[in-house]
Amino acid sequence: MLILPSRRQVLTGLGAAVGVVGATGVYAFDIEPLHRLIVTRYAPDLPGWKDGPALRIAVLADFHVCEPFMPFDRVAEIVETTNALKPDLILMLGDYPAGEVAWRKLPLAEFAKLADTLRAPLGTYSILGNHDWWDDEHTQVSLGGTPQVRRLLEARGIPVLQNDALRLTKDGKPFWIAGLGDQEPFKGRMEGMDDLPGTLAKLTDEAPTILMAHEPHIFPQVPDRVALTLSGHTHGGQVRLFGRSPAIRRIAGHDLSYGHCTIGGRHLIVSGGFGVSRLPVRFGVPPEIVMVELGRSTPGPAAA
Repeated sequence: MLILPSRRQVLTGLGAAVGVVGATGVYAFDIEPLHRLIVTRYAPDLPGWKDGPALRIAVLADFHVCEPFMPFDRVAEIVETTNALKPDLILMLGDYPAGEVAWRKLPLAEFAKLADTLRAPLGTYSILGNHDWWDDEHTQVSLGGTPQVRRLLEARGIPVLQNDALRLTKDGKPFWIAGLGDQEPFKGRMEGMDDLPGTLAKLTDEAPTILMAHEPHIFPQVPDRVALTLSGHTHGGQVRLFGRSPAIRRIAGHDLSYGHCTIGGRHLIVSGGFGVSRLPVRFGVPPEIVMVELGRSTPGPAAA
């Protein structure tokens, strides 16, 4: 015998469903993007790092400073948490200004001032992302100018590696950090600013190399010469369900949306970053500081 639910039971079920949807919305629009901050740790066993030093790298990506989604007190919290992790090296992967979702844009000079308080023995280095070009309001970048945020960071002593490479040493062991120009076309250009062959041509010896590339799209083209590629840009899709980011397309048949990815023994780590773009929502991919530990005796990723 079929027993139909009563009117009270139907209304109770609908009310519970509405409550779940409402709570999920509050979490995705407020709690996760604005109040959560995690540290995600990776210790990959890199074939190209056998002669490299033990190294702890803090990776910071996609700030998108603006109100209300990335105010300066939030940036200060990220800086303080990063410093407390005591990394050897800090790498910033671009997209410092806000995108489309900003209710109010914030002055990048103040962001650069906060970035100047990052502390690591080997220094802080950066690259530019697509929004550093697209959302620049002070320079005719399409005419060959320099984005404002690059000038501000470099004035604070934070080098911006634009298709360039720098040789560093720790514990007597050398390694390279290389920074790729942004890959996205902008303001009428048919191509991005990236030059992978030209960047790698600046490596003058066989010391292991870390490549900073804002977008992970380039990774299928990165040669074995690079021990590790670090990227941001995707925000992990901002919504990540059951280990997948439905908003991010596959690249050359590979899911490069988030986390530790490998192709043919080559390694990529994609940070979920901090900010938001297009939609002011995060669900299943909270803002994160990525900590990469190289040269450890027992490798393996872990999240905290």
